[in-house]
Amino acid sequence: MNNTKTKTKSYLFAAIGFLLTLALDQWTKYLASTILRRLKSFSLISGVFELRYLENRGAAFGIMQNRQIVFVVGGIIILAVILYLYQKMPFTPHYRPLRICAVLLASGAVGNMIDRVKLDYVVDFFYFRLIDFPIFNVADCYVVIACILFVVLILFYYKDDNDFEFLNFKNR
Repeated sequence: MNNTKTKTKSYLFAAIGFLLTLALDQWTKYLASTILRRLKSFSLISGVFELRYLENRGAAFGIMQNRQIVFVVGGIIILAVILYLYQKMPFTPHYRPLRICAVLLASGAVGNMIDRVKLDYVVDFFYFRLIDFPIFNVADCYVVIACILFVVLILFYYKDDNDFEFLNFKNR
């Protein structure tokens, strides 16, 4: 398969993956906004896990409340960096896991950015009551999964010195 076909296929799968994960995030937030907003909370596993509606105007754990412009600009910068790095990665199967990380990270960032622009807050609804963990959403899950996967890949998969040679900015 020639390089142009490989690149086109990679971008197509990334776009489909991005759109599907983004759609899932937005759909779950829509359900939370229309159903959970009225119920306030719904226990799935008594005393352990529940769905609880929250309008989060801050970042993780509620920090930096009402700084929406900072989050939107930051999200745009993060998205630009992800897109830049995605197109710099070699289009080989070896980098497929890294591409999946990029798609998850991008869809998580865009999912929460859509809320911030449209609603001025992010809809959160997953709550682990047992450990009183901060309420979060599907987009947050994408970001956390991407970050954990990235760390695992760095530690156990991309161990050769030249695995990240594509990031070399010299003579480019």
